[in-house]
Formats: sequence, C-alpha cells, structure tokens
Amino acid sequence: MKQRIVSVTALTILAVILLTSWGSGAVSQDDGAASPELEYADLAELEGRPIGVLTGSNQPKWVQAAIPTAELVYLNGSSDLYQALKSHKVDAYAEDEIIISLMSADDAGVSWIPEYIDTSRFAFAFPKGAGEELREEMNDFILSAYEDGTIDELKEIWTGSDEARKQPTGYESLPAVNGTLHAAVDSESMPMVYVKDNAIVGYEIDLLTRFCKARGYALELEDMTFSAALASVQSGKCDIAAASMAVTEERAKVMLFSEPHFETGVVLAVRTTAGGESVGILQGIGNSFQKTFLDESRYKLFLSGIGNTLLISVLSVLFGTALGFLVYLLCRNGGRIANGVTAVAVWIVQATPVLVLLMVLYYVIFGSVSVSGIVISVFGFTISFGASVYGMLCNGVNAVDRGQTEGACALGISSRQTFFDIVLPQAIPHILPSYKGEVGGLIKGTSIVGYIAVQDLTKMGDIVRGRTYEAFFPLVAVAVIYIVLAVLLNLAVGRVIDRIDPRKRSREAILKGVDTHD
Repeated sequence: MKQRIVSVTALTILAVILLTSWGSGAVSQDDGAASPELEYADLAELEGRPIGVLTGSNQPKWVQAAIPTAELVYLNGSSDLYQALKSHKVDAYAEDEIIISLMSADDAGVSWIPEYIDTSRFAFAFPKGAGEELREEMNDFILSAYEDGTIDELKEIWTGSDEARKQPTGYESLPAVNGTLHAAVDSESMPMVYVKDNAIVGYEIDLLTRFCKARGYALELEDMTFSAALASVQSGKCDIAAASMAVTEERAKVMLFSEPHFETGVVLAVRTTAGGESVGILQGIGNSFQKTFLDESRYKLFLSGIGNTLLISVLSVLFGTALGFLVYLLCRNGGRIANGVTAVAVWIVQATPVLVLLMVLYYVIFGSVSVSGIVISVFGFTISFGASVYGMLCNGVNAVDRGQTEGACALGISSRQTFFDIVLPQAIPHILPSYKGEVGGLIKGTSIVGYIAVQDLTKMGDIVRGRTYEAFFPLVAVAVIYIVLAVLLNLAVGRVIDRIDPRKRSREAILKGVDTHD
C-alpha cells in the first residue's frame, strides 16, 4: 500500500511539473519572421562566460585558444550541449558548423557566431598496431570515393534537406566474406551518425557501409558516447570508430586515423532573440508527446531500452543473490585468512563506483574479448549486488543471538542444519528490508550502462533528445518509466519475500511435522 501511495505521489508531482513547464506557453518557430539576432554577436562578448565543450574532444583547446577567459563546462553529447544552452546553463558551446546548421533549421532559437575557432577534419579511427592494415584499406577506399564522386554524393544526401534520400544503408545484411568489423559510433552527431526510424544512419554510416560492401566485411555497430568511442578504439575493443572524430596530433599518438573524409569549421553555438507563436499547455504537451513517442515510431526505442534495462536488472538480482549467498556459505566456517581476503574483496567492490567497475571490465579485463555490453553489465552488477547480499547476510546472521547456535551444538545438531533450520530463518527478517531496497537501487543504477555501449532506457532517452532537441518531455518520460519499473520489480520481489518470510508463515506451515494431538 505504501508503495502505491509513493508511486502515485511521484506521478502527481511529475504531472504538476509537466503542467508548470508549459505554464508560460511553448514556443514554435515562426517561419515568416526576419532572421533573429544573436544573443552574443562575436567571440569577444563571451569573455569569462560559461561555454560548453564535449568531453574527450579537442574543443576545450580550441575554445581556450579563442577565448582564454572562458569558463569551460564539460558535457557528454551534442544533445546535452544543446540543452545546456537552451536552459541557460551555458552561454555558448563549441560545435561543428554542419551540425549546428541542421539544428538551427529546426529551432530558430539557436544559431552560431559566424567566426571559426578552428577547423575539423573528420576521419575514421583505428587501434594502434592492430588497425594498420584496415586503415590502409580504408585510405584506398576514401581516395577512390573522392575520385569517383562518391564523397560528393554522400555530402549532398546527408547535408541536404531532402529527407527522402536519407535512408538506412542495410549494413545489417552485409555478408562476412572477410570477417566482421565492430564499429564504435556516437548516434548524437547528426548528420554523421544519428538515429532515424529506429535505425542508425548518417554520412559516416553510409560511407562505412559502402566500404564494408566493397571489401567483403560484415558490420556491427556499437552505439556509445564520444568519449567511450575513443576508449573503445584505444583499447582495441572496436576495430573502427565513426563518431564525427576530428584528427588531432594528440589523438594521433594513441590511435590511427584514415584519410579525412569530411571537413567543416568549428563555431560557437549561441541563443538568438527568436520568438514564435505561443501555444497552449495541452497543445504543447501534445506536440512533445508526438515528437517523443510517435514521430519515426520512437516509442519502439523506449520499448527496446525497457527490455534491456529489465534484462540486466532481473539477471543481476538473480545471479547476485546466488553469488552473495554462495560466498557467504564458503566463508561461514572459513579460516581467518580466507575471510580476510573475502572481506577485502567485498570492500573493494563496494568502494568502487559501479560505472568505473563496468568500464574496467569492458575496456580492460574484457578489452580484447568480443563480449556484448549487456553481458558485461550483468557481470558487473552481479558482482556489485553479490557484495551487498554478502554484507546483508553477515549483518543478519550476526543479529541472531549466538546462544541459538550454542544450544543447537549442545543438542548434537550439525552445523549445516543449525544454519539452515535455526539461524537463517531468524536472520531473514533482518535482511529482507535492506534486500528490497537494494533491488530498487539496482534498477536505477543500470542507467549508467550506456557508457559501455548498451542501449538501455536512459540511452534511448538521450537518443530521442538528440533528435527532438527537447529535454523536458523525454527526461520526464524516462523518469516515469523508471518509477513504474521500480514499483513493478519491488512488487515482484515483495511477493517472493512474503512467501519466504518466516514471520508470515501460516499456522499450518509452522506446525508442519508436529503432532498437535499430544
């Protein structure tokens, strides 16, 4: 009952926030208006102002060279940079001109200062050493693509306004004549790589697909953040990276680059004075719902993300519970050294942030092994949850009076029977509340798995934000879905707990095997 009250309260609060956010009316673009003025007209006006830059990119260096007094704000994707600008968290952010020009075509409230702070030359990236041969193949292909007009054709398609020409490339069906290429991509870098109609498309995807088709490779894409794509290539986890990656001297020291296939200027995106036609609250909600869920059937992205989130959560709970219980049984009567080693290992796992643990597993321990991010996620959260279960068992058993064990020993009852029939049933009531809380925390904790190329609910929300240029509705939708999933999972766990809680056994179960007629 308490869970239902909490969930209803949370949904009510979210509804109030939703209505409040449109209280002043949403703004739609006015196509007939004159070109809006820039909030900051030149670079000098941004001295000392907060400017957004992409984590892991060369943007901080470029911004500091152009505006030495700028306050840098590091963010993880183009959609995060865009929303930070719209919400006045930053006053500008560095972006490639081709990308911001496409954004501003949909949102007159954002434009850019027409002064380059540097130039980006995009190329494919490869691991040092192992990627040398593949890079030479790609270089030959890119040079041929320049000569036969393929590059110009792709630029016309993916930077133009004709959406009918921007179609999925069919990379999924390429035959693996000469093997399979694993590519790290960042789907928040339109028009190079983005999601359209639930498929990953873009200029770089089209070029990469044509290369694989010509060279007899099958192609598998792993969608991740830009910084994660860098790490994937450096560690050799992926064979190639396609993520609007600019060639720089620093990166060239740790990875290989193909011949550049695209060049664009780097500018600072800023807000404009553009206004628009005010719409009502209900219309604003309807428009946002349409863009978030219905356009391009984006609800399928959320369904896919929900499936992956639930899969990771449920498997991690099951395996983690089994792991924690097994470790406790092995250490229950162990020696001081064995227990000490176990305690140190559990402490290390609990003290390490789960995100760091996942990245160590993905890029280091399993760096050279072809293992999916979902498997790594289940493995990492199983370890983390198992450590928590081990700690809960230790605390729960210690809460049982030691006299129970001593009395059983005096009666000649075996150690195993004492634990399972006497101690554990009394320890379970001390464990269950914490266990249920850990389950709820686990499903929320899975929101970080997007950093290791898992298409979970949070990542899908980020992809939708990158396409709709709208933060509030996709984020609220993700929050509500997490609340619903947490409540459902807690209810399921609660049902299981009710069946095993000794305090909730029926009279018949309690007296089972006892002759009540004596």
